[in-house]
Amino acid sequence: MIQSFIITGFLGVGKTTMLTNTVKEHFSDKKVAIVVNEFGDIGIDGDVLSNVYSEVLEISEGCICCQLSEEFESGVLEIINKYDPEIIFVETSGASEPFPIFMSMQNLGVTVEGVICVVDSKNLGSYKDNSTAKYQIGGSNIIVMNKTDLVTEEELHVATNEVKEIKESHNIKNNLTGKTVFNNYVINQAEKGMVKKEVFEGVYQVDEIVGMAKDYQHQGHTQEDSITQKVAYLKEGIEFNDVDEVLNNIPESIYRVKGVVKVKDVPNPIVLNYSFGNVSFEELEEYKEPSIMIFIGEAIENDVSKLCAKYDFLNLPMFRLNK
Repeated sequence: MIQSFIITGFLGVGKTTMLTNTVKEHFSDKKVAIVVNEFGDIGIDGDVLSNVYSEVLEISEGCICCQLSEEFESGVLEIINKYDPEIIFVETSGASEPFPIFMSMQNLGVTVEGVICVVDSKNLGSYKDNSTAKYQIGGSNIIVMNKTDLVTEEELHVATNEVKEIKESHNIKNNLTGKTVFNNYVINQAEKGMVKKEVFEGVYQVDEIVGMAKDYQHQGHTQEDSITQKVAYLKEGIEFNDVDEVLNNIPESIYRVKGVVKVKDVPNPIVLNYSFGNVSFEELEEYKEPSIMIFIGEAIENDVSKLCAKYDFLNLPMFRLNK
């Protein structure tokens, strides 16, 4: 199960700086691949990333999301086949929208953990009326207010409210159903491109989830930041539709749900991944631990308890899980 993040944002907002600083800080223990989309000739951004990371695919002469979509997918497949990364970061051009890239990653079977839009808190006013910038915000589920060290609290408050208004008016929707693609979104802050680890909370590999299921009796830690993670164990004898119903009724406070579940109408255990309303499933051939669902979000204790009360096959231990 390969996971990914898409980094979008307008020209000059600090995407590469955020990618360089944050990924190096929070993912030094992971096999990370970076896909860089340069608009036009390869520039300094690609050179910087080449010096920091060993595996970088640079795609020039156009935009990933339109005429180079086929080359983009073949390039990502080459990275997967050659380097077997755990996490892929895609930095889009400042002149492109993120949703086509989101669809390409899903087509490749890569889990998109989040579409991160970097916003220049100081200079938002100079580009907020640009249609591409609006759809970059509308097509994201994680918004990072960057350069907060360069503005006052009042200026940051004004910029954040403007971003919320843009998100509301340009929130991307499914053309067939009319429903929003991302059920919810979060706004975070960054100074000099450094984002807190909580933005990436809950990015688990399958073996990490299995490890949690094995060690659940020994996990009694508390979470220090605003992001809470709680684990529930599922009773035996449930069906796939039972799990699907839970995922279709996740409250807004819960951003992600990870887990491995065993249901009687599917032969193999299922690895599930829910990120901001999008769900993917993958079968796992061997799994002997209890069925487990990990809920990740902000102040989620009451909402998880309500889910467990509503669906009696969810059992909530009397402790909080910490990664």
